[in-house]
Amino acid sequence: MKWQVGRRSSNVEDRRGMGAVGMGGMGLGGLLIVGVISLLLGKNPLEVMGEVASQQQQAPAGQAAPINDESSQFVSSVLGSTEDVWSKVLKQEGAAYPAPKLVLYSGAVRSACGTASAAVGPFYCPQDQQVYLDTSFFDEMKAKLGGGGDFAQAYVIAHEVGHHIQTITGVSNTVEKLRARGAPMEGDGGLSVRQELQADCYAGVWANQAQAQNQWLESGDVEQALNTATAIGDDRLQRQSQGTVVPDSFTHGSSAQRVRWFKIGFQGGDPNQCDTFNAQTL
Repeated sequence: MKWQVGRRSSNVEDRRGMGAVGMGGMGLGGLLIVGVISLLLGKNPLEVMGEVASQQQQAPAGQAAPINDESSQFVSSVLGSTEDVWSKVLKQEGAAYPAPKLVLYSGAVRSACGTASAAVGPFYCPQDQQVYLDTSFFDEMKAKLGGGGDFAQAYVIAHEVGHHIQTITGVSNTVEKLRARGAPMEGDGGLSVRQELQADCYAGVWANQAQAQNQWLESGDVEQALNTATAIGDDRLQRQSQGTVVPDSFTHGSSAQRVRWFKIGFQGGDPNQCDTFNAQTL
């Protein structure tokens, strides 16, 4: 994958090494430091903590730490490509594209959706419209799940951006309303599965459009994405972890379904073909 030729996005925020930032993420070490500072300054520890919180809240919005390593440059390039693709697609439909921010973190992170550890994998938070990624997931994906390679990693990022598309187009809001009314979420045909498969399809749309714009893809790239889609199918993961497959508990779709919907998006390059919610067969 020729990601080096891509435009770098300015919407990447690097929080690696910062832990779960914010007052809720302050660990024992942080509290001890606050205590020492309080003694030196002769202040109430609560007053010092309040000052720290105020400084965090007043930090300039959108100001990110320098990102110069290859991993962050790769993420920035892929995110830039998704911005170019979806800006073009939505412009054709008469709409603007409010690009999401992608937060790089290590270990744990705080988002508007709560605090999460790297164990949850990459995720998108609709409340703050940001993608969260600990790049160690890519190592885990290659070592334990059987998926890997540059384009496989790009597919994962594009999938999370697909959830952003669902948010700004109102799909996610509709799903939440149906969830509140008791609509089935899990299992074959459940709303969660349909939502995840649509994000896979959107990732395929991105891949199609990115190839048309920049000729990014090289021999074997698509196979990397398909291998990864297979590796993270619910049936594959359940078989590896518990030895049995329970379709009624699926949340993301089977390996075959994830491969199928990525292919639909990639072959057509048309997001209108990604209507998993009305599809009779997933």
